[in-house]
Amino acid sequence: MVKKAVIAGGTGFIGAYLKEKYERLGYRVYIISRQSGHIQWGDAQGMVDALDGAKLVINLAGKSVNCRYMEANKREIFNSRTKTTETLGHMIEACKKAPELWVNASSATIYRHAEDRPMTEDGGEIGRGFSVEVAKAWEDRFFSFQLSKTRQVALRIAIVLGDGGVMEPYRKLVKYGLGGKQGSGRQMFSWIHIEDLYRMVRFVQHRDELAGVFNAAAPNPLTNKEWMKILRQSMNRRTGLPASKWMLETGAAALRTETELILKSRWVVPERLVREGFRFRYPALGNALADLNQ
Repeated sequence: MVKKAVIAGGTGFIGAYLKEKYERLGYRVYIISRQSGHIQWGDAQGMVDALDGAKLVINLAGKSVNCRYMEANKREIFNSRTKTTETLGHMIEACKKAPELWVNASSATIYRHAEDRPMTEDGGEIGRGFSVEVAKAWEDRFFSFQLSKTRQVALRIAIVLGDGGVMEPYRKLVKYGLGGKQGSGRQMFSWIHIEDLYRMVRFVQHRDELAGVFNAAAPNPLTNKEWMKILRQSMNRRTGLPASKWMLETGAAALRTETELILKSRWVVPERLVREGFRFRYPALGNALADLNQ
């Protein structure tokens, strides 16, 4: 029997990467999406048929946060995460043979702005603000389902380095000559190579005793100043003008994004995964960027 995997919200760069990886492993991968050619969110029977007997469900659904936080966008960011998670939970409950594992995306931005110490799963402090409330509601909706046959893992994902995603605003800043430090430059930058994100999913898939919340971030976060220097080097830009907060606000408006993506200090470390024996392929930023630039 062919192994099945279901990726909800699987048309973005992370979903496409995971789909290719799992297909190489011999899985039949089903995508749930609002885009044509895939199982639609309104197709309850189609979702149940795909989920029934699946080895793995990965939920990545949600509007990109790389946008302006106007009220309409904020509602869509919130609802696109919580409602799709709720729908998936009900569809799993309707399966005759429930999926073995449900991995739901969450966000490393759930923690407070931290320049004083790293945030771990056990010792991290939850922050305040719109993005935090979204992440909290997302996880609350996910863990509101008590599924006796389906193990549940929430990954608090840091900025994913790959072909797309929220890394693009940083690349644009370097391209336009604003690749120096942003703000004080002391804010921490937590990140993860997309290959290590995939390997994390595989790791928890093969460890039946693992459940709950995990920080999906590389073990070596660095300051914004250090991050921008290494990014400039990877893009062959020797210098970059520093940007004050007001300059970033002007640039963010022009790029239709928010300064939070740049100025919030995300000091997040993967304490649980490291403790469980997970080994990163790309623990250092320089090697990660070198791989992505090949």
